[in-house]
Amino acid sequence: QVQLVESGGGLVQPGGSLRLSCAASGVIFSISVMGWYRQAPGKERELVAAIPDGGSASYADSVKGRFTISRDNAKKSVALQMNSLKAEDTAVYYCNILFHGMNYWGKGTLVTVSS
Repeated sequence: QVQLVESGGGLVQPGGSLRLSCAASGVIFSISVMGWYRQAPGKERELVAAIPDGGSASYADSVKGRFTISRDNAKKSVALQMNSLKAEDTAVYYCNILFHGMNYWGKGTLVTVSS
């Protein structure tokens, strides 16, 4: 059974930084794509960043230059370093993996950017 557990959310002031982490369990073989999505109140879930196995990362235009995604295949984990945070980054952030053709989701971690 594949499970994703996120950590690292919280309250941060505008301009601050947070690092989100996600660990996958129940995964034996390599994970095709690992990524982060977010959903702000009243809005649809959107892709923030994704990184394929052995490939280059891609980012939403709104976070380019501020967020960095990285993965550790040995630990079956993915991280999202978020810098220069803005109020509009406030959302629930979800870890996502594409594994054997199926999408799996974490339960989400809340990031609140406010002074």
